[in-house]
Amino acid sequence: MSEVIKNRYDFVVFFDVENGNPNGDPDNGNAPRVDLDTGHGIVTDVCLKRKIRNYVETVKEGEAGYQIYIKEGIPLNTSDAQAFTELSIDEKKIPTMKKEDPELDRKIRDFMCSRFFDVRTFGAVMTTFVKANLNCGQVRGPVQFGFARSVDPVVPQSLTITRVAITTEKDAEKKKTEMGRKEIVPYGMYRAEGFVSANLARKVTGFSEADLELLWEAILNMFEHDRSAARGKMAVRELIIFKHDSELGNAPAYKLFDSVVIKRKEAEKQPRCYRDYEVQVREEEIPEGVTCIRRS
Repeated sequence: MSEVIKNRYDFVVFFDVENGNPNGDPDNGNAPRVDLDTGHGIVTDVCLKRKIRNYVETVKEGEAGYQIYIKEGIPLNTSDAQAFTELSIDEKKIPTMKKEDPELDRKIRDFMCSRFFDVRTFGAVMTTFVKANLNCGQVRGPVQFGFARSVDPVVPQSLTITRVAITTEKDAEKKKTEMGRKEIVPYGMYRAEGFVSANLARKVTGFSEADLELLWEAILNMFEHDRSAARGKMAVRELIIFKHDSELGNAPAYKLFDSVVIKRKEAEKQPRCYRDYEVQVREEEIPEGVTCIRRS
């Protein structure tokens, strides 16, 4: 296994969408999420972490240490049971076992972190262990995302579509087409910010240098294996990483994020592609002890 990370990281991700819905809101007819006060588009942290989980699951295909805990079709209890089986724990005898082995909570937590990449990375709330009065059911992960917001206001559009495939034979007797709707953002450039805590990696999950490199790879490619007609054309355009020289960091995250500036090349022109923007990192604003790494 690779060694646990020793440096704190903060990062900025720029991604865009063309004629697609980057993150629909089920409480609003699955329309693209928008800040109603400013008109800026929103993509939730949960959505971004789902893309990363999917990428890791695709490239690792069940490789030891890289299973995914939060996944479609697999109840959490089923995954939790792996720890009980592997560690020979009888759920009915947990109070007695904890008295005999004060390290039982830690052993279960360490097993789940070693088995599941997303627990090791993002943490998890593992209900089975909470209900069993085990002090390992809530794991705080070292990697966290904020919501992504569009750089400029977006104007979502609801387009009418038709289809020739009629649902029922009765309907087919009355009509030849059916109507539907498609929610899109014609174009939007989004910015997301995130954090990697070496302190939590060392104390809690064991998030390693190999995990970190896989995380960067997953962020850069998180839309490449997640195509659908609903999401249109989406792509990560740049990943800007700030590496601190220490575990706890050498500068506040907001100062580093403020040094990353994106602006239109032509102020009056409505952006319609990545080339309409320019991303700058003001190197002179980066404090000593922090290194900037740009990946795309």
